[in-house]
Amino acid sequence: MSGTTASALVRLKSAQKSAKGVSLYSRFVNRPVGRLFAAGAYALGLTPNQVTLVSAVFSGAAVAAAALATPTWTLGLLVWLGLAVGFAFDSADGQLARLRGGGSAAGEWLDHVVDCAKLTTLHIAVLIAFYRHPGHFGTTSDGWLLVPLGFQLAAVVTFFGGLLTEQLKPEGGPGASAVPSTARAVALLPVDHGVFCLVFLLLGGGTVFRWAYTALGAAAALFLAAFLTKWFRELSAVRR
Repeated sequence: MSGTTASALVRLKSAQKSAKGVSLYSRFVNRPVGRLFAAGAYALGLTPNQVTLVSAVFSGAAVAAAALATPTWTLGLLVWLGLAVGFAFDSADGQLARLRGGGSAAGEWLDHVVDCAKLTTLHIAVLIAFYRHPGHFGTTSDGWLLVPLGFQLAAVVTFFGGLLTEQLKPEGGPGASAVPSTARAVALLPVDHGVFCLVFLLLGGGTVFRWAYTALGAAAALFLAAFLTKWFRELSAVRR
């Protein structure tokens, strides 16, 4: 490890976002890996926007493979790896921006656009896979094609609702500096993107993947209902 990278890692430790509302996977796996990627990118002289595009390349390649290749255990491993690395670089761009003294509105916009594209296309890829390989996944009934569509709806509304709530809530509101809850971090695991990526390791299992994916989709729908209720109550107390 170069001196520049090591120095960047030390500085990054004091430039982390709050762990409040973050699952255990993101806190103890994705952010630390992203910190390594951010330090390496800093040493190479990359910009946060370039790191965002690297994230998009890894995630996009994984999505394309899931949609177009024949589902096997090896493919599942490669898809998971591409998604996991892309997710880590997604954490790295923000960390790199803070290391360099702060990001830009354009950089934040690019990051959210890439996140939204990844979120929507990943479920489209599953839909395509279910349609192209019904024998492998046991999706000979067209009803199973509704599962990725429902999962996508829950994921997109959660993504948009969370972003909009952050914009509308006043800074420093109630609970803004609260100590992160371990119980909440565990409870959020079913809707963490890193945990969702792990399900693609089961791609070669066909029906096993289908049921695991469906279970996570059901969890996403339940959490969406809880999030919407929570966010609406919080914003109802805001006076504009």
